[in-house]
Amino acid sequence: MAPKTEHAYRVSAWWTSGRTGIAKSDSAPNAIHFSAPTEFGGLEGRWTPEELLLAAIAGCFTTTLRAIAWNRTFDFTDLEVEARGTVRKAEFGYSFSEILIRPKLKIASSELRQPALELLQRAERLCLVSRALDVSLKFEPQLEAAEAVSLV
Repeated sequence: MAPKTEHAYRVSAWWTSGRTGIAKSDSAPNAIHFSAPTEFGGLEGRWTPEELLLAAIAGCFTTTLRAIAWNRTFDFTDLEVEARGTVRKAEFGYSFSEILIRPKLKIASSELRQPALELLQRAERLCLVSRALDVSLKFEPQLEAAEAVSLV
């Protein structure tokens, strides 16, 4: 049986009140409560869309590296991936001006430094979430009016 060459994922987000909302995935039982950043009037203590993007990048890098290491039977003792983003005022609104991925990989011995570095570089090239930042975005707005439409 040939491996599947296409996979689909879906997340829905709803506005709840003020500058807050919830997001739900088809694959996870729990919703994520999010808010605009506090700098833009959001609630403190909630995930922001900006943080969720960075979490997606860090999570993808982590799972990508683990898969590559498993395929190469490369063992490491720990992995922490920090993702930092800088948002700046742009001509039209705000924009990420830089995203830094800082993986910290712990290995058993210094002899493993070169293969570990190659593993990290390969994960950086293959992480599909960070590669998706270069993909074109399709936009398909839909409108629903609450009142009945008369055809007369």
